[in-house]
Amino acid sequence: MTTDSRPLVLHVVYRFDTGGLENGVVNLINHMPADVYRHVVLALTEVTDFRLRIARDDVEFIALNKPPGHGVWLYPRLYQLFKRLRPAIVHSRNLAALEVQMPAWAAGVPVRIHGEHGRDMGDLDGSNRKLQRVRRVYRPFVHHYVALSSDLGAYLQDAVHVPPAQITQACNGVDTARFAPGAAGPERLPGCPFDPAQHWLVGTVGRMSTVKDQLMLAQAFLSAQRQAPALRERLRLVMVGEGPLRAQAQTLLAEAGLADLAWLPGERTDVPQIMRTLHCYALPSLAEGISNTILEAMASALPVLATEVGGNAELIVQGQTGLLVPAAAPEAMAQALLFLASDPDAARKMGEQGRARVEARFSLPAMIRTYQNLYDQQLNQRRPARVAAKEGVQVERSK
Repeated sequence: MTTDSRPLVLHVVYRFDTGGLENGVVNLINHMPADVYRHVVLALTEVTDFRLRIARDDVEFIALNKPPGHGVWLYPRLYQLFKRLRPAIVHSRNLAALEVQMPAWAAGVPVRIHGEHGRDMGDLDGSNRKLQRVRRVYRPFVHHYVALSSDLGAYLQDAVHVPPAQITQACNGVDTARFAPGAAGPERLPGCPFDPAQHWLVGTVGRMSTVKDQLMLAQAFLSAQRQAPALRERLRLVMVGEGPLRAQAQTLLAEAGLADLAWLPGERTDVPQIMRTLHCYALPSLAEGISNTILEAMASALPVLATEVGGNAELIVQGQTGLLVPAAAPEAMAQALLFLASDPDAARKMGEQGRARVEARFSLPAMIRTYQNLYDQQLNQRRPARVAAKEGVQVERSK
């Protein structure tokens, strides 16, 4: 029986399902050289069919089916799991998975990394003091942090009191071969009632939840239609995703008598093809880290209309690759939408500059190098302590 010498990275998430955070895990596992690290995905709640997006056949998926609330009662089970798997690295992501760091420390996991990927409705601006205290409680058990945006990095320093040397900023990367513009411009999408040769399509993709605020985009679309009736013949709205706001958006559009100008098909897996049928991408979120869908839209040569929250301003160059508007401001988004829809040439130029920006700064290989270098560095820093411990030298456990 041969022993696999590759170090094991245990990726811990709350739920492994469709989402930007989870998509980042997929890209990392699929594109990191297979001979360097092994990978296991641990979901505290459930693992869905989203796991099928991981192309490697040597990745194990574990679901603990945890109910809501703090999982201290799971600590013995997690401790035994870490002892059985013997990961070299435990990499948790976002607050909901942070609690695994304590049993990982107790089990002697050599490297413990935690990533902050974005915010939720309970803490849109990072000012929630209770959540700051929770993060500070777990800080001694984490060796190193990953922040997807400079905003999140500043939060870790100022609110959680993490030394700058223990923080790495790692922007998401995008597969520019998979996400690319159509050779002859926007393409017709099977199932979509609109023809990009006749209509000008603004669209968004993502879970339809409160923090993503797709209702604001629907309101902006309705306002744009009211202000410029001449656009009614060609301006169309595409909102792809499932979630509690989908029915509300459909009702809003129907009550305005414009339901036939919008398409809300629910969740779809053909996101690259959806991007290639649009003329403009919109992201009306109340909070963001570094948005995967913004990067995918830019790689698809789409101008991006987004709210100025989180890391969005780090991705979009105002007036060059897209337009930024305040959050929860449908009239500001309506004005920006009218500007782009009324000047397709300017919108197309923004999209081209966005594609060039992604290729230069947000490539998938760059993201993989950042994570691989971080894993290598953290393991190498702690190798002397592990070797000394094996040789019987008294070594204080790192916290």
